[in-house]
Amino acid sequence: MSSNPFLWLILTILDIYLWIIIIWVVSSWLVAFGIINPHNQIVRSLLHALNRLTYPVMRPIRRFLPDLGGLDLSPMVAIIGIIFLQKFIVWAYFNYLS
Repeated sequence: MSSNPFLWLILTILDIYLWIIIIWVVSSWLVAFGIINPHNQIVRSLLHALNRLTYPVMRPIRRFLPDLGGLDLSPMVAIIGIIFLQKFIVWAYFNYLS
């Protein structure tokens, strides 16, 4: 990559948010299958924090996606959007700013 610290910071923040979404999805599956107990205080705090971190991105995506019953495709759309944004930032940096 480049030695530009701002580019590194932006890409790292996007990577961290991508992992937050993945952890949120996996934790929701674990709750749905009864593997973890959402009544446990630590688990409830973790789930609440993950919901608060992901809700601002998922809410607008869910408005545009059709209702598929119990299937929520918003995390997949968000992950694709983050990866696209990362690639676009790198492309724009190397084509226009360097």
